[in-house]
Amino acid sequence: MSVARCPGSCGELIQGWILGSEKLISCPIDWYSTVEVRDGAPLPNERPLTRAMVEALLIHFGYSRAISATLRIEVHSTLPIAKGMASSTADIAATAVAAAHHLGHSLDETALAALCVALEPTDSTLFRQLTLFDHHHAGTQIACAPAPHFDLLVLESPVILRTADYHRLPREAALKAHSGALQQAWDKVQNACIQQDASLLGEAATLSAIASQALLPKPGFDALMALVESCDLYGVNVAHSGSVVGLMLDRRYHDVEYLKWALSQTKLTAHWPKQHLLRAVPGGVQLST
Repeated sequence: MSVARCPGSCGELIQGWILGSEKLISCPIDWYSTVEVRDGAPLPNERPLTRAMVEALLIHFGYSRAISATLRIEVHSTLPIAKGMASSTADIAATAVAAAHHLGHSLDETALAALCVALEPTDSTLFRQLTLFDHHHAGTQIACAPAPHFDLLVLESPVILRTADYHRLPREAALKAHSGALQQAWDKVQNACIQQDASLLGEAATLSAIASQALLPKPGFDALMALVESCDLYGVNVAHSGSVVGLMLDRRYHDVEYLKWALSQTKLTAHWPKQHLLRAVPGGVQLST
């Protein structure tokens, strides 16, 4: 048996038209999908994309697809589905690494990214560093310096939006219209990592969140922005193809309980009834030893 885990994401730090096409940088958090791959009959209720990944992996390493029927996949995940939290990427990336290890192989990040984007648009949580990523084709993979420390108050909405539905939207014109802001955001992300400046990272995320309002507006956004300002938070980040929102902060310095109270007083909890205080973590798929 082999076990691997991949973090989910609180939306994206930035997403938009950058360096000539749509790209993103995910925001990995300490919620995970953990996948076990072992010899055995497939389970009747397994997630279809995890099986598709096993079959793609077998082809990648030159095995017969028939071997897939002898491998059991079990997924254990704390990630809500269809909220913009990279649950699907976490599932398939962890499946690929666990299955490869079970078969006596390893995958580097470049090979893993190629396998994932062949199945669906993919979040950059599969990279250890914050990485500007072409989530459709994996043609761009630009890693940043290690990210500064920050936490997120993750605001979970009951609204479900599948990433595939977002990608069917006509959006290129709107993306290009905000390319200047996204270039600024990308520059700020790089400098924030070099300087270990969480406030600058929050500025980058906020620029991208504002641009995202043209494509997938979040309810109560002006009130959220006012709260970020009044509580002196680092910034706000959003799921550009989902409903989740993150308030970027440091639990050592910011009053999280006051922030929760303020959310209720401004009626924002009507849109986001669940809040989760989570850590931003490095990305990447980890094998269990």
